[in-house]
Amino acid sequence: MSSHGRALPGEPDRPDPLPTVDLHIDLSSHELLRRAHVLDALGPDWDPVEALRGEEAAYALLYSGLSAEQQRVYDDLVSAGVLPRRGGSDAAA
Repeated sequence: MSSHGRALPGEPDRPDPLPTVDLHIDLSSHELLRRAHVLDALGPDWDPVEALRGEEAAYALLYSGLSAEQQRVYDDLVSAGVLPRRGGSDAAA
């Protein structure tokens, strides 16, 4: 049955459509609890700035030493907006 009370194709017509019920669930408290657990799991020594530096270093390593064909594909992906431009004109920057 559609939400408008009309039978969907292949369903028998019903004289009295089933009532609909609005369902509202507030997950705010669950989200706060989830975030607290994440921060607890990361521990007091977690440094978000250092984590970001590590990610940038990993990307630099990932895109370093590309062959000419790989560099061309990388540049095409950057031009298309699939990958962000990092550093200078080549991927190893």
